[in-house]
Amino acid sequence: MTPLIDNIDGPEDLKGLTDDQLAQVAQEVRGQIIETIGEIGGHFGANLGACELAVAIHSLLDSPRDKVLWDVGHQAYPHKLLTGRRAELHTIRKYGGLAPFCSVAESPHDIMGAGHASTSVSYAVGLKEAMRRGYGEDGKVVAVIGDGALTGGVAFEALHNAGGLDEPIVIVVNDNGMSISPNVGALSRYFNRIRMNPKLHKARADVEEGLTRLPGIGERIERLGPIVKESLKAYWAPGLFFEELDLAYMGVIDGHDIPALRETIGEALEADRPVVVHCKTIKGKGFAAAEDGGLEGMERWHAAKPASILNGAPAPKPATPVEPPPGPAKAPQYTAVFGNALLEEARRDRRVIGITAAMNTGTGLDILQRELPERYYDVGIAEQHAVLFASGLALQGAKPVLAIYSTFLQRGFDQMVHDVCLQKLNVVFAMDRAGLVGDDGPTHHGAFDISYTRSLPHMTLMAPRDEAELVHMLHTALVYDDGPVGIRYPRGEAEGAPLPAIPEPLEIGRGEVLREGERVAFLGYGYGVPVALGAARRLSEAHGVDPTVADARFAKPLDGELIASLASEHDLLVTVEENVLAGGFGSAVLEHLADNDLMGDVRVLRIGLPDRYVTHGTPALLREEVGLTPEAVAERVAEAVLAPRGALA
Repeated sequence: MTPLIDNIDGPEDLKGLTDDQLAQVAQEVRGQIIETIGEIGGHFGANLGACELAVAIHSLLDSPRDKVLWDVGHQAYPHKLLTGRRAELHTIRKYGGLAPFCSVAESPHDIMGAGHASTSVSYAVGLKEAMRRGYGEDGKVVAVIGDGALTGGVAFEALHNAGGLDEPIVIVVNDNGMSISPNVGALSRYFNRIRMNPKLHKARADVEEGLTRLPGIGERIERLGPIVKESLKAYWAPGLFFEELDLAYMGVIDGHDIPALRETIGEALEADRPVVVHCKTIKGKGFAAAEDGGLEGMERWHAAKPASILNGAPAPKPATPVEPPPGPAKAPQYTAVFGNALLEEARRDRRVIGITAAMNTGTGLDILQRELPERYYDVGIAEQHAVLFASGLALQGAKPVLAIYSTFLQRGFDQMVHDVCLQKLNVVFAMDRAGLVGDDGPTHHGAFDISYTRSLPHMTLMAPRDEAELVHMLHTALVYDDGPVGIRYPRGEAEGAPLPAIPEPLEIGRGEVLREGERVAFLGYGYGVPVALGAARRLSEAHGVDPTVADARFAKPLDGELIASLASEHDLLVTVEENVLAGGFGSAVLEHLADNDLMGDVRVLRIGLPDRYVTHGTPALLREEVGLTPEAVAERVAEAVLAPRGALA
């Protein structure tokens, strides 16, 4: 067959195609995703499951006048292909290329930027209400949300608001039973009951009408009143959860059947009320290793690694293993170090409990899940609840460890303020992916956690310079009994430091001098310490400057004695962190110096992330861009040493 996708430059080109032709387009979109993402890597399984959804929706809408909102970007690659970006797919997640998620700056068809889950329905309610009030151009609004994202509390708030306002929007539930891992919780079981029953394919209105038409008893059912009618409908009707929120329900629809999708979504678009269209899809559709591999296969192929697919199938492993070149052993990943350390802490102390918000492998908690499943909890995509759940555990004397990416912890900030810190609870926040995370871009960079956590009373904050320090810090946090503790650590490979056989508690608020020098003092925090050490070596070799390097270890409480010593004995004090400068670690040091009248003659240079959102790309490229490499830091310090007072910028 002649590829139809070659003639699809925008959604308008889908108009006039037959159902068979649209199905062919969906298959061609799927094939391009398998071929391209299998070569370059990227989000995979959920995108393969959304090809027919994207084709059907865009064939019915007039985008961008009509709005289609994709919850997160894991299912939006087909949308990108159909909206004029097919030729650029090979650049996705690469520096300077397509964004990994929807981006309003990238295309007028991307209505909202999406990186955190559970937000599309709220956007849809706001958009449609603005249209109804006469703001902007009127149009239809469709929100596509996964069943995994529906576990997020904000999604429930949006459904409640949509039904209350009676907004004429369409909410397409893309139900594949998965987020990254298999979904958990009561809502997942509810969807599973509906999904697995082939007889439940009618809207609630159809059931009500059918009950009143039953020979002999229909009139009596009508006379018995609303309570009995509701009870009978509850027994027979799927989607009662949505119907009770005044959302019409249509489902379950085969999410890979173009005619069924177009008919159902088309009817929903014509309804003058909010409608939920429940579609069953297969994560990894069209790729046998994911589609036929059960839950394990779908989880494994949530994302594809570069060069992991060849000719539409998993790339074969070499027949004979290639011997690695001689050299030092590869350092472990910080996430794995944390996961193993937490398991050992749980074995030592029965009070230790691990909690994740749908990111068990991403946070290393799969290790605890496998070895001590009774001490592991996955609460789904529900970060606010995760913090509150940990609070309840702590109130009863447990030692909960909430392992969560820095970027996602932002969603639980209110609970950190009012529930954990106000009550001085012993909750440990293990903030993975702190700093620049790479290809997932600005929605996922952990750029703000120092700033938003150090303002909280009772909070203790620490960050390791290497994997050995991470083991010690986790132990320190768990033996600490005077309030919450936050530990931030970066994504990726650690520094290669030997791991301790037995962790030791660190003295709270005490830093460490790693290198004695003169004139210039580096004070690093977390990843800033290896950067500072590298910069110090380059300054010594290239400029004849021999700096002091210290590891602050703690952002709160600060080591006041160490800061005072560095300030009094050096001309220039340089703070280094992988966090935005506004309100970050360097700001804390400046505040301490000013508040204690310690500035004297010392100049302070803060090095960290800029006051802007950093794009996507490999961490190495991004650190070069923002000047957070040993080479860039050394050059800035060299200029500062030679610059006249007041010339620092």
